[in-house]
Amino acid sequence: MAAFLLWLLLLVFCWPIALLALVLYPIVWLICLPFRLVGITVGAVFAFLGALLMLPARVLRGRPA
Repeated sequence: MAAFLLWLLLLVFCWPIALLALVLYPIVWLICLPFRLVGITVGAVFAFLGALLMLPARVLRGRPA
């Protein structure tokens, strides 16, 4: 909601920039999408490696986590 209100404010003060932002937003989102997917993948790999390294300690502890 705040982003929409800021865009409306920009539309009132400088409508060409607001329309340009409206047109360019999907293009920028598509360009950033692969980087977001890589970030999610790298985070999942690090979580998996952390769980794999902690597995012996969890098994030797003997209590359910």
